[in-house]
Amino acid sequence: MSALILATASCGGGKATTEATPVKDSLLIGRSDIKTEGKRLTPEALWAMGRIGGVTVSPDAARVAYTVSYYSVQQNKSNTEIFVMNADGSGNTQLTQDAWQENQPAWIKEGKKLAYLSNESGTGQVWEMDPDGTDRRQLTDYEGGIEGFAFSPDGKKLLFISQVKTVKTTAEKYPDLPKASGIIVDDLMYKHWDEWTTSAPHPFVADFDGKAISNVKDLLEGEPYESPMKPFGGIEQLAWSPDSKKIAYTCRKKTGLAYAVSTDSDIYLYDLEKDTTVNLCKDYPMMYVPGKLRPSLSGASDKDILAPSKEENRGYDTNPQFSPDGRYIAWQSMARDGYESDRNRLMVFDLSEDDPNHIYKYDVSLCFDTNVDSYIWASDSAFYLTATWHGTTQIYRLGLNDWKKKKAPVKLTEGLHDYGSIALCGNNLIATRHSMSQADEIYVVAPGTAAKNQSAHSRQLTHENQHIYDQVEMGRVEERWIKTTDNKDMLVWVIYPPQFDPEKKYPTLLYCEGGPQSPLSQFWSYRWNFQIMAANDYIIVAPCRRGMPGFGTEWNEAISGDYGGQCMKDLLTAIDEVSKEPFVDRDHLGCVGASFGGFSVYWMAGHHDGRFKAFIAHDGIFNMEMQYLETEEKWFANWDMGGAYWDKDNETAQRTFANSPHRFVDKWDTPILCIHGERDYRILANQAMAAFDAAKLRGIPAELLIFPDENHWVLQPQNGVLWQRTFFAWLDRWLKPAKEGE
Repeated sequence: MSALILATASCGGGKATTEATPVKDSLLIGRSDIKTEGKRLTPEALWAMGRIGGVTVSPDAARVAYTVSYYSVQQNKSNTEIFVMNADGSGNTQLTQDAWQENQPAWIKEGKKLAYLSNESGTGQVWEMDPDGTDRRQLTDYEGGIEGFAFSPDGKKLLFISQVKTVKTTAEKYPDLPKASGIIVDDLMYKHWDEWTTSAPHPFVADFDGKAISNVKDLLEGEPYESPMKPFGGIEQLAWSPDSKKIAYTCRKKTGLAYAVSTDSDIYLYDLEKDTTVNLCKDYPMMYVPGKLRPSLSGASDKDILAPSKEENRGYDTNPQFSPDGRYIAWQSMARDGYESDRNRLMVFDLSEDDPNHIYKYDVSLCFDTNVDSYIWASDSAFYLTATWHGTTQIYRLGLNDWKKKKAPVKLTEGLHDYGSIALCGNNLIATRHSMSQADEIYVVAPGTAAKNQSAHSRQLTHENQHIYDQVEMGRVEERWIKTTDNKDMLVWVIYPPQFDPEKKYPTLLYCEGGPQSPLSQFWSYRWNFQIMAANDYIIVAPCRRGMPGFGTEWNEAISGDYGGQCMKDLLTAIDEVSKEPFVDRDHLGCVGASFGGFSVYWMAGHHDGRFKAFIAHDGIFNMEMQYLETEEKWFANWDMGGAYWDKDNETAQRTFANSPHRFVDKWDTPILCIHGERDYRILANQAMAAFDAAKLRGIPAELLIFPDENHWVLQPQNGVLWQRTFFAWLDRWLKPAKEGE
């Protein structure tokens, strides 16, 4: 029973509090004292919430540092501050309180100091301070700035990320035309996510004497490649060995067309003493079960299990971590090139032998038919990992050799919530957790003992937004299982308005998830937030349709090459089944979604047979032929669409493009709101403009909301509030009939 006891020296008892120092300057952005009315969640309340991130545990497991980002709608910007608390949640203290952005805290110098990134000097640099916030001092002054960092375990070196210019500007090519705005392009990947490609992040290593860095070395000097990989990669894609002699880093050594059509990244191991680099993914054999892309050990012989393969890792390989004893290195790995939603495996490489016949690497998650979303090494060289299964993301434990015994990971936690980041804290874990009814908070989790059938026990440490939750009432979240048209069981989330009355009839929304292969788990969003939809008196129907992870490989992969097929039938089945309830107003149904969800809305507009009275599509694909050419990541279009639309002999591709939403505009008959960001280079804004124009030409009520300065998301506070107001004004106009006298 000792594993269940949280009151230990490292992560012991005590009342959890979260106290922010009062803001001294009214212009400083800190915790909001917003007041709400009517117990309902509002856009302003969403943007007043503090957003927890950057959690790290001190070496003695006694304290936890983390960040909170605060947003000001009035100033239209945010600020990030650093907090420290005891590992039991007591003694919570805000360390920073100023106009600078301070983030990525890391314990250094045996826990006597906290290092962090700050832009106080104009660019991002590494600073340090005492754990009480005093004695702040700048440690680096690297030209161009630092985006992420990790000190070596012995504290003598600094690994950091900085941008390196890879493309000449027009002015550099033609110095006599310094004001020319034209951009000359001669290869693909000239833009990515929300920026024109002019630079790449590189990993640098430098000596550190405790006060400053020297002898800086670019590990990719002279190479145009990215490490970490854009657009979202950070310091988690690089790692130190425990002896501080090696660095593992993630890199896709491709540019231009080759980059645009491939997801093939690798894990490289750099030896600081020898100044040599090896590719762990391509140069060594691995264990596998022959003849299967996603092996299942059921019925496999031990000989098959241990069969060596010369097959190279062709997909994404990311996020390396060394085992505590330094013998192994693990990373997340996908098998197939061009498939960004392939099963994310957990690969382990044995560094202990230097024998050409030695089997170096193997998939320890071989018996796990879902993605390894994140992982950490346990102190005994096992793993704690997070994974999504049946609509929630939980914590699992996996032994290093469990795969040889044909054992799947052991599930440690349960409940209607998702776990995010996890970190060791003595015998316990420190984790972030959220749900459809609560934003991220920090929890301590006692893992339990699987052998004694003990489940994990968790306790909340922070209450960052409790002052807002106390003022609002959340709607009930219900888990339903519904039979699909092909007699499969599908999970559907149903979210009810606060103070739900089953005797009333409510307008109801079909929510179409994006991705397309992203989980519809217990997520919390500051834009696509189910609780704010419920607070506006809508019932929300959110199906885990075909093409979502967490229900097995077959379910996840069924969407590729079949955008207008079974996944659309799944969505319609969900709304049809829930609409049989007497409290659903079947005459006032809406359909909303973003990205692939936006595609789903545009497709539904031509196929819904009168079900819906209003549509909202955000950043959706309207014309798939144009999308194939416009998107920057061509591997996605090739895999999910099946190929190019001009390949007339490609049956999958031809079926895909025949189902393009723009081909069914003649059947549109329902009001539609189109939303898009002009800095979205994944799905260009002309898709929404074309859909809007098509609706207006057809005489259909339509509205267009364009954000010139937003990407695939909406990140600025005032734009976020505008998005919410426009969203609900459109729905209310068409789904809430005016009462007599109004």
